[in-house]
Amino acid sequence: MKIAKFLSATAVGGLMAAAPAYAQDAQGEEIFDENVIVVTASKRETTLQETPISVSVTSGETLDRAKIRDISDLTTVAPSLRSSQLQSSANTTFIIRGFGNGANNAGIEPSVGVFIDGVYRSRSAGQIGDLSNVSRIEVLRGPQSTLFGKNASAGVISVVTREPQFDFGGSVEATYGNFNQMILKADVTGPLSETIAVSLDGNYNKRDGYVDVPNLGIDINNRDRWSVRGQFLFEPTSDLKIRAIGDYSRIDEECCFAGNIVAGPSVPAIFALGGAVDPENLFNDTSFLNIAPSNKIDSYGASVQVDYQVGALSLTSITAYRELRSFNTGDVDFSSLDIVNDQTDQAIDTFSQEFRIASDFDGPLNFLLGGYYFKEDVDQSSQLFTGTQARPFFSLLAGNPQVFNGVEAALGFPQNSIFSPGLLTDERFTLNNEAYSVFGTVDFEVVDGLTLTGGFNYTKDKKDFTASMTAFDELGQVNLVDAFIAGAIGSSDPAVIGQFAANNPQQFAAIAGAAQDPAVNQLLGLAPFQFQPPFLNVPNAVEDGRTRDDDFSYTLRASYELSRNFNAYFTYATGFKASSVNLSRDSDPLATDYTPGPLLSAILAPSSPIRDAGIATPNLNSGTRFAGPEDAEVYEVGIKGQFDGFGFNLAVFDQTLKGFQSNIFTGTGFALANAGQQSTRGFEFDATIRPADPWLFTFALTYLDATFDDFPNSAVGDLTGERPAGTPAYSIATSATYTHELGASGNMLIGRVDYSHESNVNITNGLPTFGPAAETLFRREVNLVNTSLTLALENGVEVSAFARNLFDERFITQVFDGVAQAGTVSGYPNQPRTYGGSVRFKF
Repeated sequence: MKIAKFLSATAVGGLMAAAPAYAQDAQGEEIFDENVIVVTASKRETTLQETPISVSVTSGETLDRAKIRDISDLTTVAPSLRSSQLQSSANTTFIIRGFGNGANNAGIEPSVGVFIDGVYRSRSAGQIGDLSNVSRIEVLRGPQSTLFGKNASAGVISVVTREPQFDFGGSVEATYGNFNQMILKADVTGPLSETIAVSLDGNYNKRDGYVDVPNLGIDINNRDRWSVRGQFLFEPTSDLKIRAIGDYSRIDEECCFAGNIVAGPSVPAIFALGGAVDPENLFNDTSFLNIAPSNKIDSYGASVQVDYQVGALSLTSITAYRELRSFNTGDVDFSSLDIVNDQTDQAIDTFSQEFRIASDFDGPLNFLLGGYYFKEDVDQSSQLFTGTQARPFFSLLAGNPQVFNGVEAALGFPQNSIFSPGLLTDERFTLNNEAYSVFGTVDFEVVDGLTLTGGFNYTKDKKDFTASMTAFDELGQVNLVDAFIAGAIGSSDPAVIGQFAANNPQQFAAIAGAAQDPAVNQLLGLAPFQFQPPFLNVPNAVEDGRTRDDDFSYTLRASYELSRNFNAYFTYATGFKASSVNLSRDSDPLATDYTPGPLLSAILAPSSPIRDAGIATPNLNSGTRFAGPEDAEVYEVGIKGQFDGFGFNLAVFDQTLKGFQSNIFTGTGFALANAGQQSTRGFEFDATIRPADPWLFTFALTYLDATFDDFPNSAVGDLTGERPAGTPAYSIATSATYTHELGASGNMLIGRVDYSHESNVNITNGLPTFGPAAETLFRREVNLVNTSLTLALENGVEVSAFARNLFDERFITQVFDGVAQAGTVSGYPNQPRTYGGSVRFKF
């Protein structure tokens, strides 16, 4: 077995390393006793020590001390977790063990499932709001489909907030930092009666942008978000608990800065027309735009959880309804010229219902059985706009200011119609998803300390989608090969052309050959200026706009309490993620439905269902409307130890994902495709050390050996055998906390330093228009240091100073082809150093 061979090679290296594993006492102070950390990774309350799952836990106290504001900041304390924010506040991708996707395309649900208080958040726009009143965050690594079911093929992030309390209390906090950051947070909780408790919390986060846009006189990459949440807890008896939660969050920001990394041939044209761009100077944090980017996100919803104890059986019901509204506008050519702008408006409504029953028998056999229902409706409209300077810009690139006037005359277009200002595309996408699942686990204690577990999940998932687009790119409406053939024959009527080809095969072959020869057909030189061809709407006579999936996932596990201090486990598990839909302007028919002719010619296209149905549009290409399911498999061996002053967890795994849903930006849209297989072997080691009472050290190390085992048809060529971009071999997260008691006053001075590292790695596997050189040209290494110092007084007052990215380490997070600018590469930088001070009062 591959895992056995890998274990012997990595166990020694893993034991040389060490991550956070500490808890809180009743007053919220950090204590070193891992056995009291209660987690719900198995959907039961168990201690971290006895939970046979690779899971890291970050307490609410750590979030406060490290000034972690949202889930994306967790990467500095959880090395197996990575995140990247892309072109808007609504697009953040979470990755565990090198597996993850989901941003930039509303038709893709993430492979890393995010749950907040047991409720699935299906899109990153509904996950990234500032964290408030958090009890703990659990990061479950590896496929978790057995219990979490809904698209958790790579892992789960589970956020657990604090319940209302029957003792009155709360806190208020104010933070001021550089870039004029102002954060206000408050929470209050207490009883309304002996059986009812409530809580209310809110936060406000506002900060100037750190990227200057001098031509507009503004700054971008700012923060402007707030949220409020109310909770109601009803406990009429010790056996019944009802918890209701309602929340609303709002983001209204100008994000996100993408700078120039490679100045391609288009950059001199921008300068020639009086435009501006900051070429190859990404970390100068200066941008030139013709409009300010705008991100407006409203996320709100409610949930009700009912827990009822009947003897040794506990029953749980979680009902939730959520709405997400996201509106984004931006200048996608990232220059001060008015060339191309875009706009996207999304509405996503979800309803979910979960029931489960679990036993707590004294005997050797226990079980958990549940059912889950999920319904979601996605409605998206989007537009691209041709700017007022697009025509002179592209004319300059073509080398002739009058070139498009001649083309218009030759093709019979009105003069000045090509690249005329206004709508370039008008798009509408819908997706209706309905899924059911039944899941369960059975635990059997064979002998004292040895437990065998079997788990299953059967899921049935159906999606119905529509995609329609009107393209106003006049040049894109014409296939340049077909135009030449029609001109040579004297007709564009398919029947006439077909009759001519049948009657004059040799002459037609000569015309077709000449149509494909750039020396003869000078129209072919216009191909780089065709951006948005006509779109074949779905459903149509051939494509029904439906996916239907079902899957049986299962888990087999053996766990053994070797001694009071040691627990070990072995797991074999499978995971599943249903088909995803390509809700973008690059949505094209499958190759089985349509095969284009040379240079996308429809006249020369071979027989296919779409061609034979007579519905092919000019310049139609094959691609994907959707990507099929992801199927995960993992072998994992783990051991957990706990001693006085020292605790550790080690997991060694061999994980594969068949059909990974790859989503690659192509310059104007996204190519969605299944990789044949991606695999990752590695280990995760974390440890907590307390050499003396004032000190607490944590250390976590993740090693990943990741490979595309089979991916011949990616958007950037054959990636078989390549390492997936952005997956570092080594990731480290470590921290040191020193707590100094100021005499017998009860006052404390708490200092914390944490360091996170990712080894040098390629950022991309290649770019569609820049080429394969991008794979080795763009790399990054991450070394981040964060620190805080807190004076905590016995009367509840805390005064803190903090810095994140203390040494102002800058690196590229993502790169992509310049929009409508072949040879140009743009990219996103990480955030610069931020620092400030906080005052908090707990009562």
